[in-house]
Amino acid sequence: MKFAPRRIERVLLIVNPASRRAHRIQRKALEAFRKAGVECDVRPTESPGHATAIAKNQAHKYDAVFTLGGDGTLMEVLTALAHTGPPVGVLAGGTANVVARTLRIPLNPSRAIPLLLNGDEVSLDLGRLGDGRRFAIGVGVGLDATMISEAPARLKKRFGFMAYVIGGYKAVLRNKKFSLRLSVDGTLYDRPASAVLIANFGAVLNDFVGFGDGIVHDDGLLNACVFSPDNIWDALRILWRMVRKDFSEDPCLFYKAGREFKVETLPRMPAQADGELLAGTPLTVRVDPLAGCLLIPKKD
Repeated sequence: MKFAPRRIERVLLIVNPASRRAHRIQRKALEAFRKAGVECDVRPTESPGHATAIAKNQAHKYDAVFTLGGDGTLMEVLTALAHTGPPVGVLAGGTANVVARTLRIPLNPSRAIPLLLNGDEVSLDLGRLGDGRRFAIGVGVGLDATMISEAPARLKKRFGFMAYVIGGYKAVLRNKKFSLRLSVDGTLYDRPASAVLIANFGAVLNDFVGFGDGIVHDDGLLNACVFSPDNIWDALRILWRMVRKDFSEDPCLFYKAGREFKVETLPRMPAQADGELLAGTPLTVRVDPLAGCLLIPKKD
């Protein structure tokens, strides 16, 4: 569900100074707001969860809330403003910047801010974790979470997103499998897996990699995607099919849409939501229909 935003004249910018790029590009962001004639108040976060408190207490005073930090900062703000408050604009200040890349928001704030201020508002479903936190893109268990957890810290600081590519390469080569018990709206599915994704968007990284057919962000559903390659050649074939958006039947792929999910694994596996590491399995997820409102660039 998309509509043109009202005139944005005053914004709240929530900055995570600990994120990889935020401190370096904050000045560019403020200059971009100044050039656009938009008043901007900056609030830095001081600890995990602080962005939620800032947004909950102050967002009602503004036409929009912008986040400058990692995907975790955005998750905190979406949690605070679910079903309430002004639209949220995402500025890429972290390492992975999964949401910004998925929404095709430029990483340079000098380009991103004018596009978002003059773009569209989109209402979208959010996923809700068992602890109440929301996410926009998806929750991953297994391979993708391992990719994030094993990305070398020194490389993340120096090379950013490419550090995750290195972590992903290592995880694919290892192809660690686990036993999965997946509950979708009360129905149980048991199968081996290397990765599980509970997806709200059908593709990420500027639409480069697709997860499955018919996955949309405003239908009141999430989609479980289970990947079970037996070897490296299976893994490469699945990846190629995801790039080509070929989701025809395959013994290594399993899809199921629903509203409530529970993911249990043996052994316990790492998990992530929108690029932020979670405590791991087991975990519960449910859809929160049209709970979020984001600013996105207009499509050409």
